Amino acid sequence: MSSDTERHHLLLSALKAAQGKGEGSFEQAVTAAFEHVFEHLDRLNSHVSLGGPDGEDQPLKPGESSTLR
Repeated sequence: MSSDTERHHLLLSALKAAQGKGEGSFEQAVTAAFEHVFEHLDRLNSHVSLGGPDGEDQPLKPGESSTLR
């Protein structure tokens, strides 16, 4: 299992274990999960073109999907 998949399982387990507890563990688990989501978004963003010379959006090419932009 990849380390990222293991991390996902640990984050989900921490969220499930912390539900209903009042000592702040749920908030900590949610924060850790969102930090990991933002790490993924940063990695995705580093693979996306910034657009034209001024950073504007580039029009889609014929047949190009906007899904991965």
